[in-house]
Amino acid sequence: MKPIKWMGGSKDRLKLFPGEAMDIAGHQLDTVQRGEFPLDWKPMSSVGAGVIEIRIHKPHEFRVLYVAKFPEAIYVLNAFEKKTRKAPLKEIMIARSNYAELQTYRKQIDQERPGQDSN
Repeated sequence: MKPIKWMGGSKDRLKLFPGEAMDIAGHQLDTVQRGEFPLDWKPMSSVGAGVIEIRIHKPHEFRVLYVAKFPEAIYVLNAFEKKTRKAPLKEIMIARSNYAELQTYRKQIDQERPGQDSN
């Protein structure tokens, strides 16, 4: 199973979810760790290549954005409550910023491991 790495304040934000939504998010992330897709998801290419949105509908709308395409870990980029039809731009910008930080981190990893193919 791949480990989960939490970017920015994503873990703290997930902990603010109501119990039911937090439990669902945990189960879905466990599914992703086992190499499967969550039950309800959609790609979020507007955040970055390979980013997936877990959609949680109980007790109302919550989202967890992650990327699992890298071999070393699953990176959770953001977790938030969704109150409108579209994801709030602020939340997308947080995820994009965390994705950019992840890209910088991965470049450092790739430089430390010459000869490895980067994603």
